[in-house]
Amino acid sequence: MNAEPLVADTQNIAPNDAQSIADEDYMSPRQLAYFRQKLLNWREALLNEAQATIDQLRDDSHHDVGDEIDRASREASQALELRTRDRYRKLVIKIDEALARIDAGDYGYCEETGEPIGLARLEARPIATLSVEAQERRELRERQANLNR
Repeated sequence: MNAEPLVADTQNIAPNDAQSIADEDYMSPRQLAYFRQKLLNWREALLNEAQATIDQLRDDSHHDVGDEIDRASREASQALELRTRDRYRKLVIKIDEALARIDAGDYGYCEETGEPIGLARLEARPIATLSVEAQERRELRERQANLNR
């Protein structure tokens, strides 16, 4: 599949508006282009935030000011920020996997059942790999396994 027409087709799709493509066949080229762009935008925002955190942590000027309470507060804030960035790093991996599924032609279909995940679910969670029903079954199995421990 050629990526250029897909990118051009997204020009007529409003950001965050899956309704404009909802009447098309499921995972049509325009829908795939829409979700590709949504994933790329999300990935870029996460990477920009990560770079801002790195830049902030490299700025040594804030280490010279404040007493022990200020330093402890700063360190706690930095630790929280680093945990958040680690979650973002894992999210970027999932975004990359979703982009790979688009390229492979598997995007939008449940990895357990092969059924469509659905536009509404993908709009809410574009990295979803399971339909709502399959996700509920997985969570039920996990809860039961945790109870049996």
